[in-house]
Formats: sequence, structure tokens, C-alpha cells
Amino acid sequence: MQSLKQLFLIGPDPKMALVSPLVVITFVSFTVIDPIYAGELFANAKNFISVQFGAYYIFLMTFLLLMTIFLCLSPASKIKLGKDNEAPEFTLFQWFSMLFGAGIGIGILFWSIAEPLTHIQGNPFLLESVGINRESAQIAMRLSIFHWGLHGWAIYAMMGMSLAYFSFRQGLPLSIRSTLFSVFGDKIYGPLGFVADLLAVIGTVFGIATSLGLGAQQINAGLNYLVDLDISITIQILMIAVISTIATVSALTGVNRGIRILSVLNMRLTLLILLGFFLLGPTSYLLNSIYTNAVDYVINLPSLSIWIDPDRESKWQGWWTIFYWGWWIAWAPFCGMFIARISRGRTIREFIIGVLLAPTILAVVWITIFGNTAIYLELYGNGGVLEAVNLDRTTALFKTIELMGYGKVITSTMAIICVILLVTYFVTSADSATLVICTLVSMGNVNPERRFQIFWGLAIGAVAAALLFAGGLEALQTASIAAALPFSIVVILACISLCRSLFHEGLNGNDNTSNH
Repeated sequence: MQSLKQLFLIGPDPKMALVSPLVVITFVSFTVIDPIYAGELFANAKNFISVQFGAYYIFLMTFLLLMTIFLCLSPASKIKLGKDNEAPEFTLFQWFSMLFGAGIGIGILFWSIAEPLTHIQGNPFLLESVGINRESAQIAMRLSIFHWGLHGWAIYAMMGMSLAYFSFRQGLPLSIRSTLFSVFGDKIYGPLGFVADLLAVIGTVFGIATSLGLGAQQINAGLNYLVDLDISITIQILMIAVISTIATVSALTGVNRGIRILSVLNMRLTLLILLGFFLLGPTSYLLNSIYTNAVDYVINLPSLSIWIDPDRESKWQGWWTIFYWGWWIAWAPFCGMFIARISRGRTIREFIIGVLLAPTILAVVWITIFGNTAIYLELYGNGGVLEAVNLDRTTALFKTIELMGYGKVITSTMAIICVILLVTYFVTSADSATLVICTLVSMGNVNPERRFQIFWGLAIGAVAAALLFAGGLEALQTASIAAALPFSIVVILACISLCRSLFHEGLNGNDNTSNH
């Protein structure tokens, strides 16, 4: 295996550089040539996976959450993700801004109002006779926060921790295959490692394409609200092309420049718009709701974590929970590697607390401020958000801003900030994903060749455009769910491998000088 190992350590694997682009080009070509057939195929695949593997996704995500908590409380939590004398590269604010912006920025902007306003009208936990009231509103918020809370960040934490440990502490390249070293040894330099990295590339491409597609739809809705720009697939594809080009340029500048600067800008704009909603909206109601929603989420988390819909005819769990779990898993190689890249020098406990708790707390606050503002308008105001959500989910955020009723200047200013935020989250997600994919293709090189960055930056946009062209939201959901299924096996093996290595290090003392 020595020749393969040497190739792995010095540069791109020709097979990875050839096969991964071919997979993406084939998919885009197939989708564009016959979008109707592609759309039908995507719908059938989504239904099949949701029915046959739904329980598997649910138990896997819960298992990963429990394992992450166990590692945080174990003696291994004192181990540093790097050499013992290394200090973190980024400040806490920079670190948190980058991991949150890359992790869920676009998605939570899209769903923070649309999701609870959809759940309030019907879900398996809601009696049909209840109607739209405070009880149905609380259930809707509970489900929305559940989908954006601890479970998703647990898989990011597990993959990020595995990558950072094996790369920065054990001396292996920053690549998905390295996380399997404790299980397969030098076999990771052969076909097994190639498959693991290829699945990671595919999962990253389709996972990020889902977010970019959602982002393009909502940016289009925002511009329609501001300047009456038509809402159409053509305009959304043009937006993807333009912003993907900007993201590619940002990726070429690296983590320390474009990505870091944009991520910090994202966080500041996020705090600004949240503060605007909080102060201009029903402030006392939102303050009470933050506390109520947080407590309600914690109390119901155990039962929600293992709940499987007994009604096999119902599509709710497939449309929501399974989609979200697939989306989080598909994003795991991308977000895990990116979080690992920016987390060198932190202890396992510090890493887990930061990755698991901080974004979850912000997600609770975010969804509450946005979602409960819309719910307040429906329950105690003149309504209108519910109608907008049912007509077009992409308009929910901007309709809520309009119905807050603070005049044209304030309303337009808030809408403009949201559009800018969507664009910057779009760019940071795309450029981070580009850097991660190029690192995978370049066998762990954190400064990959520019030709790879240019190709993959544009390829991500092409996949998002193709999915929108083939079937809109359903095609985007299918891409995440399908890409997550094979990669979930890699996640399980990486978890086993990390635990074995941590146990071995605990028995033999803190030896981080090994060179594999």
C-alpha cells in the first residue's frame, strides 16, 4: 500500500479528480435533457427512501446525539484537537460566525416562518378539531425547533471531531477517509477510502445545492417584494449563476480572508435583523415565547427523538423530519470538514459545547423571533401570513415584515437587510462547500489548486440550477435524502473509528506524535 499512501499524501488522486466531476456532469446532463422524467424519478426515489429507511434515519440521528453527549462528558473530552500546546486559530465570535453561517444560514431564513405556519395547520400531533390557536401554535414551534436543534448539530460535531482528531492530532490528511483509519488501517489509501471520499463529495454537492436552490427562491421573492421582479425559475437560475461566480472568487481567497470576513458580516446582519424583529414586533410576547419554546423543546426532545409515524399512509414525517435528517447528513462531510478546519487547537469538550449548544440556542431564538412574530399576527393581528405561506412559502418572510405595519421606510429597510443576508449566506455556504470539495479531491490539501476551486464552485451552482429546473422544492428535498443514505454508513464507521482511537489514546497516554 506504500505507493498509494505516498500518492495520498502528496497530491490529488487522479481517480477522484476524474470520477467526481463525471458524476456531477452526468447528473446535470440527465436532469436538463429530460426534466419531466427526472422530476418523476426524484419523487419516486424520495417516497421510497422515506418509507423504507425513515426509521433508520431517525434512530441514527438520535444515536449520534447520544454519542456526542457521551464524549463530551467522558475523560476523552480533555483531549485537544491538535498538538497539546496549540491555541485556537480564530476568536470565539469568528469561530461561531463561520460554523453557523456555513451550517444553516440560508435554510433557517427560508423555513423559520414557513415551517411553523405550515405545521400549525396540521401535523400528526395535532387533533383536527383544535384549529389555529395557542395549543397548535406551541406544537408547531416545538416541531420546527426540533428539526433545527441538537440532532443536526450532533452529526456535524461527530464528523468535525473525527476529521480534526485524525488530521490535526494523528497526522493524517484532512480527508473523510482519514476518519476510518482506526477501523481499516492502511486500507483507507485504497478503494475503501476512495469510495468514502467520493460519497462525501456527492453528499456535499447535493446537500449544498438544496440550500442554494432554497436561497435563490427566497432571494427572488425578496426582489419581487422590493422591485416587483418576476418570480420564475429562469430568474432563480440566473441568480444562482451570478452568486456562484461571486462565491467561487471568495473561495479563491481562502478561509482567512473572504470566508471569514463574510461570515462575520453574516452574523452581524443576523443579530441586527433579529433585534429589529424583537424590538418592532410583539416584544413581551416574544420574550415569553423564547423561554416557553426552549423549555417545551427540552421536555419533548426524548419522545420526539424516537417517534415514528404509525400511519404508513401519512407523508408528513417523510416531508419534514426525514427530509431534515437527510439534509443534515448530506451536509455532514461539508460542514464537518469546514468546522474541523476552523477548530484546530480546541479541546473535544470545548468543541462539542460550541458546535452543539451555541448554534442550537441561536436557532431557538431565531425561530422563535421569526416564527412567533408571524403566529402573533395570525392569532392576535389581522392575519395574512398564513395565506402567503399557502400561496408561496418563499414569500413568508417578506409578508411578515409587511404585516408588522411600520411604514414603507422601515419595512423596505428590513426587507433589504434580509435580501443582503440571503445573498451573503448564499455566498458563504457556496464558497465553504467549494473549499471542502476541493480539499477532498486534493487529498486533504487545505490550499487546493485554483482549477479545482473554479470548477467545483461553478459545478455546485449548476447542480442547484438543474434541481430547480427539474422539480423545484421536491427535487431539492430528494437530492438531500438520497445523497445522505450511502454516506450515513461512512458516518457510522467514522464514529466507531473515533471512539476506538480515543479509547486507545486514553489507555496509552496522550501521544499525538504518530505519523501514519
